[in-house]
Amino acid sequence: MSHEHEHDHDHEHEHEFGPLAELVTVRDWIRYAVTRFNRGKVFFGHGCVDAYDEAVWLVLASLDLPLDRLDPFLDACITSEEREEIFTRIARRVDERVPTAYLVNEAWLGDFRFYVDERVIVPRSFFAELLEDGLAPWVEDPEAVGSALDLCTGSGCLAILMAHAYPHADIVAADLSGDALEVAARNVADYGLEGRIELVKSDVFDGLGGRRFDLIVSNPPYVTAEAVAALPPEYLHEPRMALGSGDDGLDVVRRLLADAGKHLNPGGILAVEVGHNRHIVEQAFPDLPLIWLSTRGSDDTVFVLRREDLPQES
Repeated sequence: MSHEHEHDHDHEHEHEFGPLAELVTVRDWIRYAVTRFNRGKVFFGHGCVDAYDEAVWLVLASLDLPLDRLDPFLDACITSEEREEIFTRIARRVDERVPTAYLVNEAWLGDFRFYVDERVIVPRSFFAELLEDGLAPWVEDPEAVGSALDLCTGSGCLAILMAHAYPHADIVAADLSGDALEVAARNVADYGLEGRIELVKSDVFDGLGGRRFDLIVSNPPYVTAEAVAALPPEYLHEPRMALGSGDDGLDVVRRLLADAGKHLNPGGILAVEVGHNRHIVEQAFPDLPLIWLSTRGSDDTVFVLRREDLPQES
């Protein structure tokens, strides 16, 4: 027997007795993933709260099965080819700490699914909940919004949610990253919104000329330098420019607040997400009448301002 055939035989032998042979059903593989995740002490910060939720997501998404219909598939057998892929993904999740969103190329905000890869930050935003009712009561009539801007759009997720919340709005999705805009373009096309969402490469407002909007929403980079240094390894797979923004995390927010007034129509609204940095924002901008919005998960991560509260063009 040639050395090549000996190698092939060894490979088959491994499969005969390893997890690829012994783990047969969806239930088996979910159990195996939960164990690996718990033993590997992976961090859950990209959409799931624990090892079980993440295991179900990884296994079902790898098999293109619906995430909300687990029971009918629990005892279904998984083919050897499918087992290879699931085994590799579980290993990468634990050994390389790659977020599941990148392994299965999808992320969810509520019922909305988005394509993602390592060119964009994994979507996670309190705006998903706030946009369910169109940012009421700050936006009084969602149907009256004619133009809106998603600044620092990343994967395009918030622009797509805005297109659904404001049915008559023309929406601009802006980002400094050309890579991110390529991903956003794919998501915009997946939702058939090419006619309503315009993608623009822009460093904050620099690429937007004199354009004005009824509403500006932004989930900008806001992580402090200290917090970036302490992030779990899962976050190191994300584009660094989408996370940190200077020593106190407010470099982009400062530019946003300085110029947003020039890009809002009369009565327009600015809404910005700043994570756990409310105290830093309030110290930096003591004269701004910031209004902090409540969501199911937090009371102090998103603030709103009216155009009239912001600096205007001199």
